[in-house]
Amino acid sequence: MIADRLIVEFDKVLHTLFAAAPTRREVPGQAQKESPLSTHERAHAAALMRINHVGEICAQALYQGQALTCHDPSIAQALAQAAFEETEHLAWTERRIKELGGRKSLLNPVWYLGALSMGVLAGKLGDVWNLGFLAETERQVEAHLNHHLTQLPVQDTKSRAIISQMRLDEIAHAETALRLGARELPAPVKLAMKVASRVMTRTAYYV
Repeated sequence: MIADRLIVEFDKVLHTLFAAAPTRREVPGQAQKESPLSTHERAHAAALMRINHVGEICAQALYQGQALTCHDPSIAQALAQAAFEETEHLAWTERRIKELGGRKSLLNPVWYLGALSMGVLAGKLGDVWNLGFLAETERQVEAHLNHHLTQLPVQDTKSRAIISQMRLDEIAHAETALRLGARELPAPVKLAMKVASRVMTRTAYYV
């Protein structure tokens, strides 16, 4: 039984890192024409989408770690639903990176391992803290996406459409966590999460 669970969880890791992610919804902005971008604008947009792709890699790992240690079936189900929507984000950002001629982060396995560890720890602290960690993560991701909308070239409507829909989904995930009883995290924990996120985003822009 334990061996079967380990195989399933390891398969999730492999699919997240190396397989094409699925999506049920149409890719936001898919019907829009590609806007003309300079070489610099295209490289900058691709780097920003690489950061967002890394964020979705981390989201998959976080949800996996949290679900492994979650005690309440209803919470586990909510985590599973949010994880699938994050998988769609993974598919959208990966596709956009390719369209812009960019590449995914070379450090994705490192990001995944770190986020998985954080998810397991959050789950072990108890379901209300697990949900609190989820809610705060989604709030910080929302702020991060808002910032990217100001950084993307104005004419890059395809990337903007993807990020805008991702933002709406992240807001919904945070609201779900609060509805299920998320507890507000202590200020030092929030600060530590912001610092870790800043390190990740600055590194992923280049690597």
